[in-house]
This record gives sequence, structure tokens and C-alpha cells, in this order.
Amino acid sequence: LLNEAALVAARNDRREIAMIDIDEAADRVVMGPERRSRVINEREKRVTAFHEAGHALAAYLLEHADPVHKVSIVPRGMAGGYTKQVPTEDRNYLSRSYLKDRLASALGGRAAEQVVFNEITSGAKSDIEMVTKLARSMVTDYGMSDKLGPLAFGKRDELVFLGREIGEQRNYSDEVAKQIDEEVRAIIDRAYDRALEVLTTHRDKLVALAERLVAEETVDSDEFEKMFSDLPPKEDLHGTPSIVGPGQPIPEPKPQPA
Repeated sequence: LLNEAALVAARNDRREIAMIDIDEAADRVVMGPERRSRVINEREKRVTAFHEAGHALAAYLLEHADPVHKVSIVPRGMAGGYTKQVPTEDRNYLSRSYLKDRLASALGGRAAEQVVFNEITSGAKSDIEMVTKLARSMVTDYGMSDKLGPLAFGKRDELVFLGREIGEQRNYSDEVAKQIDEEVRAIIDRAYDRALEVLTTHRDKLVALAERLVAEETVDSDEFEKMFSDLPPKEDLHGTPSIVGPGQPIPEPKPQPA
């Protein structure tokens, strides 16, 4: 990270690494370099702006979601824009409440498209892949399904050194497989409904943030917080402060491209 930050500083004729260089380096490492040469028509630019605004606003309004560090519609790597969320502290255990809010904020981009344009695009492809994988893990690995209970489903096969692919051996019946699919769908449907609810309720804030992105392309955390300073803190919005409880450790999330 610091090697990349040093290169960024050198490209900008600076002899010392500044915080702005580290921030840019982090984006390059995680998302890839900016692609400002990519031609985007005005329609797609607005769709991207509302998509990323949906991610960011949902994360801001949902009690357990990580804070928003930056929102941008500048293309990086394969992504047309991105919303970076950074945890305020290291976590070894992630609560079910946190994971539910993570699903809802990840679906905020798709929900924003539906709320504003009454249409959806393929821009949520990576979001949908992530929430599907996470929701299935909640059911089959973390025992977070009320219907199926604290059970693990599927035996992992990790004998890679023998030339075998990492896979899963199904150790449950077709009926249980159907129940797993139903629970995964139910978890994702509830998360999407939550995203639709908060974005519909605060549609004016969604529009304001999207218009800001269209005009300036990037909104950092300080500017983002100022835009929503009239809204109450998360604990006032939802009644109780965010609490992370014990659970099965999983890797911390990377910023998700749109």
C-alpha cells in the first residue's frame, strides 16, 4: 500500500507521502486504477450516480452497516463506480444484524434504480453475486436461519494438494436443499425490501446525493456526513446503538463495485 502511495506521490511531484496519496493507493489496490478515458453517456452516468447513491444512503441509514468513507462514479477496474465502507474497528465476530444490514446496503444500488427509474439494469451483477453467497453462508455455515436452526450443511472438500478442486459434498436431502433455497431467497427478499423502504422514505436525500455525484463525481466522508447532518444518528433512527455479538468469524468485506 505504501509503495503504491509513494508512486502516487511521485506522479504528483510530491517528495513526501500525504494522506491523499494513501487513500488513492488503497483505491488502486482494491479496485484498480481510474479509467477516466472510458466514455460514458449521460444516461449511464446518471444511472451509476443513483446506483452508488443507493448503496451509500442505505448504509448510512441502516443501524449496523459500516460507515461510508467515499462514494464515486469514476470508473475503476471493471467497475463503473464504487462505494467504499470502512469499519470503525477490527472485528473477529459478525452479528446476524450486521450481516442483514450488509445485505440491504449491497442491494441499495438495485433498489435505487427501481425507486427512481422504475427500471433495473445489469449494474448490480456483482452485488447480487455477493449477497447470494453471503445469504447462503448465513443459512448453511453460520446457523443464522430461524427455520433450519444452528446446523451446518455441506461437507467442504479442500484437498487441493492432491489436485482436487475445493468443492462441497452435499450431505443433506433434496427436501432440505429446497428449504435452504427458500431461506436464502427469504433473507435476500427481506434485505431488498428494507433497502426499498429506506430509499423510498428518504428519496429526497437519494436524489441530492446522486445529483452531487453527477456534478462532482466523488464525495468523500466529510462531505457525505455534511449532506445528512439534519438526520438523527443511527441509534436514534432505530432505537438502540449498533452492537456486534459473537458468531462465526468471516473475512472483513472489501469495497463492492457496482
